[in-house]
Amino acid sequence: MASRSCLYAFLLLLAFQSTVIKANTVVLPPQCRPVPAGTLARFEFLVNLIIAQAEFFLRSSNGTRIEDIAPGLVQGPVPIGATVANLDNATRGVIREFGLAAVGILRHCSVPLQRPQLNFTAEVFNRILNLSGMTPPFNVYGSPTQFLLVTEPLISSLQFYLAQFTPSIAGNDQQQLAAGIGLTAAAQVGYFRTRLNAMVNSPVPPFTMTVANFTNTTATAVNQLALCGVKNEGLIVPLSLGAENRTTTNVVTGDVNSLSPRRTEREVLRIAFGTGNATRPGGIFPSGLIGTLYRLIVALRQS
Repeated sequence: MASRSCLYAFLLLLAFQSTVIKANTVVLPPQCRPVPAGTLARFEFLVNLIIAQAEFFLRSSNGTRIEDIAPGLVQGPVPIGATVANLDNATRGVIREFGLAAVGILRHCSVPLQRPQLNFTAEVFNRILNLSGMTPPFNVYGSPTQFLLVTEPLISSLQFYLAQFTPSIAGNDQQQLAAGIGLTAAAQVGYFRTRLNAMVNSPVPPFTMTVANFTNTTATAVNQLALCGVKNEGLIVPLSLGAENRTTTNVVTGDVNSLSPRRTEREVLRIAFGTGNATRPGGIFPSGLIGTLYRLIVALRQS
């Protein structure tokens, strides 16, 4: 009799734990769920983003290309609209360093390195970040502050993708590589947000909007394109979004537990395309991405 009572108690405990787990499990809507794929396919997808980062940083810092740093490493069409930015020497040196770091990462990614068609015209960035129609026109290449304001939300989205990407990778070597890439991206985001935070209440010449206003505008634009809630955030937020609901400063973006938000492949595509649709190319990748995972998304019409 005693053993039967113990069995009943054990079954009740299991049922209770199951109920608690279900109650605490966040059920994501279909458009916010990652696409099932293997490790190689995920790295292929990631390589597209790192190639874009390397080309953008190198070309905007001093006009160099991946080929100038590592001949034969990457092949593909020449990017459209890349321009040397109007940067001070210190900022130019850091952006060049970030471009060189991206080339180093590409050397360690054991997947085919084919460059997709890239579009770096100022108008593309303005459309993605809801900065079109300003007078005078907003120009990512026009000043250090404008460059930082455009680059921060896009690199943040890459960091959030890496937070989603890394736990899904199989193999110790591959996980270490993914973690290393993620830490590098997080450090770069920290640089951009720290620089912007140092002038958070200052207007951005020649506009009257402050840096804080701009970061809220670009974060909102990215979140609306991604379709999966508030992940990118400005430098000043309501208390309800601040760490422990006790601060409005927001140098390090985090979720309700101050952990890095996560973005899936389709969220990243909706943002980078600027279309809000993962199967409708445009923006930075006018012809789409290269690799198995992107082809799968298109074939399944997972927008």
